[in-house]
Amino acid sequence: MSAETKPVQDKKPSFAGALFVILFLCVALFVQVFVLDQPWDTHITLILASVVAIIVATRAGYSYKECQDAILYGCQLAMLPMLILMMIGVLIGSWIPAGVIPSLIYYGMLILTPTIFLATVCLVCAIASVTTGSSWTTGATFGVAFMGIGMGLGIPAAMTAGAVISGAIFGDKMSPLSDSTNLGAAVGEADLFDHIKSMMYTTIPALVIALILYSIMGARFAGGTIDAGQIAMVLDGLTANFHISLIYFIPPILVVILAVKRVPGLAVMIIASIVGAAFAMIFQGYGLGEMLSFMNNGYSADTGVEALDALLSRGGLQSMMWTISLGFVALSFGGILEKTNVLSVLLEKMGALVRTVGGLVTTHVISAILVNLFSASQYMAIIIPGRMYRPAYKKLGLLPQVLSRTSEDAGTVTSPLVPWGLCGVFFFGCLGVPTVEYIPYTFLSFLVPIIAIIYSWVGFAMFKEGDIKSVSKFKDDEEVS
Repeated sequence: MSAETKPVQDKKPSFAGALFVILFLCVALFVQVFVLDQPWDTHITLILASVVAIIVATRAGYSYKECQDAILYGCQLAMLPMLILMMIGVLIGSWIPAGVIPSLIYYGMLILTPTIFLATVCLVCAIASVTTGSSWTTGATFGVAFMGIGMGLGIPAAMTAGAVISGAIFGDKMSPLSDSTNLGAAVGEADLFDHIKSMMYTTIPALVIALILYSIMGARFAGGTIDAGQIAMVLDGLTANFHISLIYFIPPILVVILAVKRVPGLAVMIIASIVGAAFAMIFQGYGLGEMLSFMNNGYSADTGVEALDALLSRGGLQSMMWTISLGFVALSFGGILEKTNVLSVLLEKMGALVRTVGGLVTTHVISAILVNLFSASQYMAIIIPGRMYRPAYKKLGLLPQVLSRTSEDAGTVTSPLVPWGLCGVFFFGCLGVPTVEYIPYTFLSFLVPIIAIIYSWVGFAMFKEGDIKSVSKFKDDEEVS
């Protein structure tokens, strides 16, 4: 059969070709970040890597049309998240002049102390994300407010962002309302609640350890290290420029209610933005024209407090365009890698490592992290290794919820650590802290994969049929296409 007529699924680049694509990306990123000192402008580097991937794919028998379809497939994956990201920019641009975020900051600074701040941030974001099923919603609402409170309390922004993200991804992983939770269960062929129960073994200990670490970090800020005058200046700046009231807790409460009722995320962001604009015009005295400008271009604060102005001068649809363009470029590259079998060729070479439970889980974790890095999508990181290693889990007699748990232990929790990945660019755009700066403080993202690997080698929570009550079972091979 010629290359022209060979079915797409049968076309595969050579291992050397697939490896060359990845090595080119790694070297190009290294040169850009460490030699050219341009760590953020990765768009063109990813485009060049896409060109290299297309060349390798065409040599393997793919037509340019097939490569273009792969790019469009990646863009299609990015479409809804990028639309949500646009509306989050609009939401922030309406909630700041509305007094919502200023009020959350004001009351948070009155209640919280530096000693308990980081642990509280993580715990509150964990509860919020479990309730809403969305780490993005949590980051865009509670997360932005906590960034302001942390600034007022003298907590480094990177630490606050790390605590926000650790809590947010806990719920994104554990909530039955989360799309990644449902995807992980589906990929692993596990019952949803079997999947969640299985994840408790790795994720709850990780959260407890993270809370302890944040408490230890918070102790560094106890004992008179906070400038009371600075806090008073921030509070005065807020009250002098915004109407502060508990009434402004209504929009975030509305977001939680809508999310619990399973209203789609894009619709939630639109509704919340409109409510914020209405609050700004009714209670803060802004006109419709001003609000349209804020929602498109962002809010510019002039409170007289430099740090507060820097925090509150943000938002707007246009502020998200850099992030959105990176998302489309990265997912286009990821689509090429997936649809031209570059990733599957690389992962197949790891097959010899999956003969034991420890080797299987360790290889699965590493593979998911690598797919996250090179596809820029946690969904691909869940799906591709999960389906690839399914036969190995079945052969070793493990229950489906072990496979589904591992898919999320590596794919979901590490996604915010990829600077060009969807979650990485989102949290950078939302919280205003570069990914490489918050990485050291995002403890949950490190702890969960480590715990998963340890469990696999000591044999703990590696469930097999008869170990626990379970309704999950793998389908027969002939049922799986």
